[in-house]
Amino acid sequence: MFTGIIEEVGSFEGFTGGAISVGAHLVVSDAHIGDSIAVNGICLTVTHFDAHGFRADVMPETVRRTSLAGLVRGAQLNLERALLPTTRMGGHFVSGHIDGLGRITRIREEGNAILMTVTADAELLRGIVEKGSVALDGISLTVARVGTADFTVSLIPHTRTVTNLGTKQTGSPINIETDILGKYALKLLGGNAPGQGGGLTQELLLRSGF
Repeated sequence: MFTGIIEEVGSFEGFTGGAISVGAHLVVSDAHIGDSIAVNGICLTVTHFDAHGFRADVMPETVRRTSLAGLVRGAQLNLERALLPTTRMGGHFVSGHIDGLGRITRIREEGNAILMTVTADAELLRGIVEKGSVALDGISLTVARVGTADFTVSLIPHTRTVTNLGTKQTGSPINIETDILGKYALKLLGGNAPGQGGGLTQELLLRSGF
């Protein structure tokens, strides 16, 4: 489990035999084999590390559902170690399980804020609500607006400075993880797929007098 507060921006060093190599310093300072580190919001397991970075195995499913396949050597990566019970919860609960890819369509300034608009599939948008939380490349962000085909998040300039968002441009792909609490609510209310939880939805409506 993660918070979406990025600890370090590392670098992509390449793929070798199904494993990703990441250049880093802070997140490996207390690392152990088997630790979880979120890489652009993707929960990966450390299989090797030294003072200069770490390696982690990457499954084909992970490559298919995320932006990893499009990385070029030297690309900046948002890194966060797994949450400790003693850590301040500065963001929101982030599992590191990517729901899908979005694409940045607009970046504009509004006062001291930066508004970033991201297109996403309808299934992803169902789990994104105005003033709720969403993780983009592992960064916990507040949703400012939700449209029919996209959503907008509001950033402070500091976020772009200490994460890889400063390198993102219009057209860049970005990993999306919707709020885990929203996923469970959708499941219970039958919103995930046809026939899932429908009975409970009907029961809740009857109890509510609808």
